[in-house]
Amino acid sequence: MVFAGSLRANSVSCAKQLRLSHSRALYTTAPRSSQSLGTQIAARLASPRHFSTSLVTPARSSPLLSSPRWSGNNKPTPPAPSEPENDAAESNSKSVKFDGADDESPAGSSAQSSSPPSSSSGGDSSDGSDPPPPPPQPTPTPSSIAKQSVPEVYPQVLALPIARRPLFPGFYKAVVVRNPAVVAAIKEMMKRGQPYLGAFLLKDENTDSDVITDINSVHPVGVFAQITSVFAANSGTGDDKEEGLTAVLYPHRRIKITELIKAGEHTSTAKVQEETQTVTPPPTPTEGDVANIPQGPVQTSFLHKHTISIVQVDNLVTQPYNKDDQYIRAFMSEIVSVFKDIAQLNPLFRDQITNFSINQVASNVFDEPDKLADFAAAVSSGEVGELQEVLESLVVDDRLRKALLVLKKELINAQLQSKLSRDVDSKIAKRQREYYLMEQLKGIKKELGMESDGKDKLIEKFKERAASLKMPEGVRKVFDEELNKLMGLEPAASEANVTRNYLEWLTQIPWGQHTPENYSITHAQTVLDEDHYGLKDVKDRILEFLAVGKLRGTVQGKIICLVGPPGVGKTSIGKSIARALNRQFFRFSVGGLTDVAEIKGHRRTYVGALPGKIIQALKRVGTENPLVLIDEVDKIGRGINGDPASALLEMLDPEQNNGFLDHYMDVPVDLSRVLFVCTANNLDTIPAPLLDRMEVLEVSGYVSEEKCVIAEKYLGPQAKEASGLKNADIVLEPSTVDVLIKYYCRESGVRNLKKHIDKIYRKAALKLILDLGETVFPEPVPATATSTPAPSSAADPQPKTVESQEPPANEPTEIASEESTHNESGDRKTVTTQERKPLQIPDDIHVRITPENLKDYVGPPVYHKDRMYVSPPPPGVSTGLGYLGNGSGAVMPVEATSMPGKGGLQLTGKLGEVIRESAQIGLSWVKAHAYELGITKTPEEQFLTDRDIHVHMPEGSIGKEGPSAGTAILSAFVSLFTKTKIHPDIAMTGEISLVGQVLPVGGLKEKILAAHRAGIKTILAPAANRADIEENVPESVKTGIRFVYVEDVREVLHEVFRGQDIVERWKDTLSL
Repeated sequence: MVFAGSLRANSVSCAKQLRLSHSRALYTTAPRSSQSLGTQIAARLASPRHFSTSLVTPARSSPLLSSPRWSGNNKPTPPAPSEPENDAAESNSKSVKFDGADDESPAGSSAQSSSPPSSSSGGDSSDGSDPPPPPPQPTPTPSSIAKQSVPEVYPQVLALPIARRPLFPGFYKAVVVRNPAVVAAIKEMMKRGQPYLGAFLLKDENTDSDVITDINSVHPVGVFAQITSVFAANSGTGDDKEEGLTAVLYPHRRIKITELIKAGEHTSTAKVQEETQTVTPPPTPTEGDVANIPQGPVQTSFLHKHTISIVQVDNLVTQPYNKDDQYIRAFMSEIVSVFKDIAQLNPLFRDQITNFSINQVASNVFDEPDKLADFAAAVSSGEVGELQEVLESLVVDDRLRKALLVLKKELINAQLQSKLSRDVDSKIAKRQREYYLMEQLKGIKKELGMESDGKDKLIEKFKERAASLKMPEGVRKVFDEELNKLMGLEPAASEANVTRNYLEWLTQIPWGQHTPENYSITHAQTVLDEDHYGLKDVKDRILEFLAVGKLRGTVQGKIICLVGPPGVGKTSIGKSIARALNRQFFRFSVGGLTDVAEIKGHRRTYVGALPGKIIQALKRVGTENPLVLIDEVDKIGRGINGDPASALLEMLDPEQNNGFLDHYMDVPVDLSRVLFVCTANNLDTIPAPLLDRMEVLEVSGYVSEEKCVIAEKYLGPQAKEASGLKNADIVLEPSTVDVLIKYYCRESGVRNLKKHIDKIYRKAALKLILDLGETVFPEPVPATATSTPAPSSAADPQPKTVESQEPPANEPTEIASEESTHNESGDRKTVTTQERKPLQIPDDIHVRITPENLKDYVGPPVYHKDRMYVSPPPPGVSTGLGYLGNGSGAVMPVEATSMPGKGGLQLTGKLGEVIRESAQIGLSWVKAHAYELGITKTPEEQFLTDRDIHVHMPEGSIGKEGPSAGTAILSAFVSLFTKTKIHPDIAMTGEISLVGQVLPVGGLKEKILAAHRAGIKTILAPAANRADIEENVPESVKTGIRFVYVEDVREVLHEVFRGQDIVERWKDTLSL
């Protein structure tokens, strides 16, 4: 039969599926011929039964279906022999064109020749034998063509569960079947010409099955569908291929499950393929065919041998409706309107609506509102539950309402998607428009000479900077290369930004620029004396540096390291040196630094890369001969990013820093003219290679006289001015400062002394305000935002206000809530740029701070007494001199006692490892010389075999370390074992060796200062420290103290126990 133009109305998805099926062994429903039933039966008997692919017949009735194929001829053509018949069939099949399936050769077309067809399916015989000639058939007339129909009653069907979304009558869907039993059943159904089944939606979307094991697992309402065609669907590779089918279903009507006749076995789910839906119905059997199909369960009796699901179903009929009802027409009009809106936003909907309109049977869409509702639900991507409700609805207006709800949601989604798309497009268009306008504006300004290109101005700026610098030849070459690269890059390129930043740094380093230095010795002495008192060694070294520079006319960079306790003025010395030399000053601290990049810079490839600190210093000061102060060099760290102390080696080496290579700059930078000054509290933590490159200057602590002068000349006036008492008659007496130093601030530095003096003047200012009151020192009334504004003028503008951020008061809840309510009502604070003027102190105010009232200002004394023993202590106690960690000295008694035991030595008082070793050495020396000391009667006598020794140094909370206590501990042991007292006015310091030699120690200036403060009359010191004491210790400190310099512990013992009876015996046994 000829399918005319209706074949072109088939969906694109069906055409694609038919093309894919051409090369496979396929099974499908044979097309229903327009010939008489007798002719069809004769043709079936004359040819073997086989199956092939056929095209789907449209639902629209065609004029060709109401008459035989030979309706245009005067008489039918008689039957022809087999071969001519085949030739004619072949030629006829070539003349039929199918839209979208030109490569198909549909089965059944071979039977469509001018002669009566011999088979409804056509094609070659399955066994290769020629079919017998068909019996003569009468010429059919138009009245012999039966009306197409489907079985109205089909009580038992194969039940196929469907996942994801339900099917709707009149709309194709393709499903994939994996269950072998269901696949076999479908194939047999196709062979028997009964391609009907029931499709029901699964309630659980995650279920994977092609059969129904429980009637409650699917929705009871589904569709009665016809299988129009099937295609092979193999999955897997090799031997693991799983045979399956892709079946194209065309639902005819709604049905409802009444009973599960047979349950199948659980394997996989028939998954709906999301193909474009069409409304062209498949070919259906004629009434004659339906008459020959057995009624009742006999129709599906052959399915019972398959392990599939068979259900008893009833047809669901849409309730009668009046298509002219105003509600129905209103719903339909709204649905059509929503369709139009969605079609404007979604091209896919536009194609589906066009396909629906072409294939609609009725001439007017309003004639079939039930199909319109089904179509609305079928093409939408709504929720599964809502779509199932549309399928189950049998009342037309209710179905239309639910379909409209689904479409409305689809419209909202489409509008939202369209809005997002428009927003993105508008932003892009706006940026493009701004870019084009800016480019046009630049071009116009450039043509008018109002402004040159930004990149041209930048390049011109770099050239002007480079012209004023004295760049080395290698640096100039790198500059030219980078500048040429920048000229060829677009300003928006990321590489252009990196190159521009590099050129910024390269042209801001002061190549060849330096400040003229002042080598005047007189000027340097004046500046250094103005800023610091004492520090003779440091000042002499600076003057030497200036003298060499004055004679040579130039100086190379030097590395000076100032070492001393905290608060002695190391950092301020660096500032004074810069001021004396007329050099620029830059300070940075390396305390805790763990990244090498802070010294050597980052690589330019890193995001946010910067040069090292020294390059940043040169850019900041603008000269190549500044003074760079590197603070806390002894506290530099070491982490996963390298060792910064090692990175400092190149920078601080006079032989290498004339070509210092920074990672970012990547060009040699001359640092030989930079004067480096480093500060440290301790030399022990500085790496030896780094310490070797420095010239160490020790800045020792200040003595009491020096502190008094510093407080009078520097600290007092500074604190007085900082407290607002510059012109007031408030005097801090020198005796008060002396008491403050002795009993409050014993540190070597003056930082703690400065804090106490500041506290004294702050307390004096507070007492002054409290005594005189607000009448003498009135508070100026600020202008509030709520006050009546005065007439404003250009010279007196209205005061500016900001929103109040004052925290609520810490008061009871009710008062606090009232405050918060008041603040929320709109409180604002007045802000101003005017500076507040200081208040004038009345001339009749006189304040004197004396030792008697000092306690009212700074509290009780911190140090109460200088030594523990004023009267002679018991045997086993000696007096030593120690150096504390804060840079001050201290008088430290050593106590020793013995008790029954096993000869052990116990040490307490938070002693360090070195002091413990000194105690062990002292005890060993005493044991070795017990007979000479008179402790034992014979040289062979055992000593301390049944006694334990305990050594303690008071003030256990203060850590004690160092070798200085060796002589004091040994003297305490001898005093204990000989039961001889040591006079408390004798103090000693020095390290001892195992053979009794006294070795030199450090910190003598601070130790002697502590002894002077404690009233010590005699000090025993190592002979090797004699020059240090005579040179560096002030005479004022040494006044009243007798110094005894010793080289051996025998000298120590003779001096300590002078005048005792034991000394007379030692003249024979322990001679000097």
